[in-house]
Amino acid sequence: MRIRTKRAGALLLCGALAVTLFSGCGKKEEAAQEASHKLTVYVWDKNFNEPAMKAAEADYRQHVDKEFSLEIETYLQSSDVEDVVTIAGSCGNYSTLPDIILFQDHYIQRYIEDYPDAWIDVEDAGINWSDFGKEKVCYSTIDGIHYGVPVDNGTVIAVYREDILEECGYTVSDLTGVTWQRFIEIGEDIYNKTGKYLLSADGELNDLPAIMLQAEGESQFQQGAAYLADNETMVEVMTIIEEMIDRHVLYLAKNWKEYTEETIGEDMVAGVINGNWILPTIEQVEENSGKWAITTLPTISGEEGYASNGGSSLYITANCQNIDLAKSFLAYTFGGSTITYDKALLDGGVITTCISAGKSDVYKKGVPYFNNEPIYANIVDMNAHVPVVEQNQYHYKCREYVSEVVYNISKKNISVKKALQTAQENLQYDMEQ
Repeated sequence: MRIRTKRAGALLLCGALAVTLFSGCGKKEEAAQEASHKLTVYVWDKNFNEPAMKAAEADYRQHVDKEFSLEIETYLQSSDVEDVVTIAGSCGNYSTLPDIILFQDHYIQRYIEDYPDAWIDVEDAGINWSDFGKEKVCYSTIDGIHYGVPVDNGTVIAVYREDILEECGYTVSDLTGVTWQRFIEIGEDIYNKTGKYLLSADGELNDLPAIMLQAEGESQFQQGAAYLADNETMVEVMTIIEEMIDRHVLYLAKNWKEYTEETIGEDMVAGVINGNWILPTIEQVEENSGKWAITTLPTISGEEGYASNGGSSLYITANCQNIDLAKSFLAYTFGGSTITYDKALLDGGVITTCISAGKSDVYKKGVPYFNNEPIYANIVDMNAHVPVVEQNQYHYKCREYVSEVVYNISKKNISVKKALQTAQENLQYDMEQ
């Protein structure tokens, strides 16, 4: 289990932490007296999350509190932020935490369960929760209580090269609202005519099975237990993936680097299905500007499919020195300010899940790279249709086992049912430790 394996190392740091805190007590109390208009926040990714926080800071200072300031500490990756909480929780001392912290949606439930005293709920912050996609807020809602304020949008998009489709006699419409079987037929035809795969996936950490499953309104978990081999929809999804690989519709990349840099970056594929955060990777190939178009996912039945992959939210910690200010700041900015979200999109590419904010002129503006379509407004609309399925703190551990299933059925000729049964047993064992 991810958190508990970190605890042993975290406990070793508790002694040093206590010394540091004791030596800095006087300075901390003095700083607290001067901080009535100041908040601290930990995030990761200086090119994505940091601009979003700066946009929120400027918005709040201009329209609510002219003395407000936000001290932003940006880490390299999300796991660094998780380690901060793990160390503090293992030591039983949250005084090292910032006022607000950004956390991955798929991990937060585990951390609230393990460290319930580390968080302050935002139930009374005055946020219109119905203005967000239901699937987005389900991650941060524990026992009916809201803890997190959504930031970025993890809605999955299907993106296709219109020029390649046209060369083979198809349009994006032919891949919208279609069955996976029709998708496979088109993909095989494209491969035979161009040598390009219609789709690729990271073979190490494969998100595609979970994406396809959620588009069917199903989860990999049922009543808190692993639900893979016993899930007939999951069996069908994995059978479709096996067929896509066999018929040269889906290319399995060795790792993330090959997936992004070679299959997408070097024109090996005519399509991409992943969280919308994949857009910057697609846009790096300047010569393909104007050739891509976005739509919804195929499904087993042929209805338009919707899913989510990734995303994060902001949480107030137990160490917050001004809870009322933190709630006011989050409610005004990421709770629905079009000013915050417009600037976050323009400066960092952060797409909101706030439905009303997604209707601004900035969001409605056409994007040249994607044939001048208003893709950001479309993505926000798609997010509102993502089905809510059972979430579990073992989501990423499940992804590891399901990735092994894909490898086993494609490389070792192990049957789908047998491979899923092994994955289900291994995952359930981990969940019970």
